[in-house]
Amino acid sequence: MRHTPVMIFVNKLDREGKDPFEILDELEEELQVAVRPLSWPIDMGERFKGVYNLYQNSLDLYQPSKQIVTESVHLNIQSPEVERHIGAKLSEKLRSDVELISEVYPGFNREEYLAGKLAPVFFGSALNNFGVKELLDCFVEIAPSPRAVQTEERVVDPYEESFSGFVFKIHANMDPNHRSCIAFVKVCSGRFERNVNYKHVRYSRLMKFSSPTAFMAQKKEILDEAFAGDIVGLPDNGNFKIGDTLTAGEDLHFKGLPSFSPEMFKYIENADPMKSKQLQKGVEQLMDEGVAQLFTNQFNGRKIIGTVGQLQFEVIQYRLLHEYGAQCRWEPINLYKACWIESEDAAQLEDFKKRKYQYMAKDKEGRDVFLAESNYLLMMAQQDFKNIAFHFNSEF
Repeated sequence: MRHTPVMIFVNKLDREGKDPFEILDELEEELQVAVRPLSWPIDMGERFKGVYNLYQNSLDLYQPSKQIVTESVHLNIQSPEVERHIGAKLSEKLRSDVELISEVYPGFNREEYLAGKLAPVFFGSALNNFGVKELLDCFVEIAPSPRAVQTEERVVDPYEESFSGFVFKIHANMDPNHRSCIAFVKVCSGRFERNVNYKHVRYSRLMKFSSPTAFMAQKKEILDEAFAGDIVGLPDNGNFKIGDTLTAGEDLHFKGLPSFSPEMFKYIENADPMKSKQLQKGVEQLMDEGVAQLFTNQFNGRKIIGTVGQLQFEVIQYRLLHEYGAQCRWEPINLYKACWIESEDAAQLEDFKKRKYQYMAKDKEGRDVFLAESNYLLMMAQQDFKNIAFHFNSEF
């Protein structure tokens, strides 16, 4: 997880689900980070009564509502008043759970959280606007302020007056009725203002944005200004790709947005020849979003999609059909790893590309990628061509 501080919200407590302790075990195992509950559910499903806020020692009683935020009752967990609100049986179980939490899980430490070693966990029902306020209140109190960001040229301080930011995500078809595409920009320094010209560094030209947008779930609103740490959505007609920089005029190139080598690979084929253009456009836009990675085999010209899991193939197939009207099918390919290659020895690099021509591909940026069929073939290639560097992410 690159030591990023995260806060976790366990949703849908108004429905039946796994035991909360089992969920905590899964989180630690999957995320490889220690967790600390800062709120705890009082039963679940139809019996769900609310949560106990361990961070503020308050009892939050469940009231289904998308608009109304429930009031907290500040009670010591040992107070007899707890029984009056949730009953004797649930009170006893709550006290037992909280005692177990204090014995098993580490106490919350903000320094550990900021270092990405400890993740606070909250429980609730987001659809009913329950448990969310506790998460947000805690976020305001403990989350890190914007930090300095490394660029190829220098370190950008968030308190600089001059605006800078970079595109970290692109999302196509946020409004399927208008085929809109939004580029999400993180403001790294200064102040972003609506209807002000900013430099698109890759194109070296000025661009003005009349309708920058802020998003909160399904709601969006026009922004007049934004500051370091804010996220701004900009309408995109194909001008942006992930990693692009906007500044007040300075040429900056932000680092830290690599593409990692996928774990699974499949050929993508057009299942409807009448929709070739739709398929091509859909694949291009989804790859620009970073949903998966696209490689073009230099030997046969076939397109290969690389992902980190099977679910991504299903998501791509679904979105191509429902957002672009294009049908695709997947064909298996036996690959172990995709490696970006480079070398200062131009002659050896060309020799390698000729010898391994059937295993060579280009990524969507046109960079050379070696497609190794097995760990053995990769090790042999590294051993035979010592002047070539094999990279397992695109940032080198």
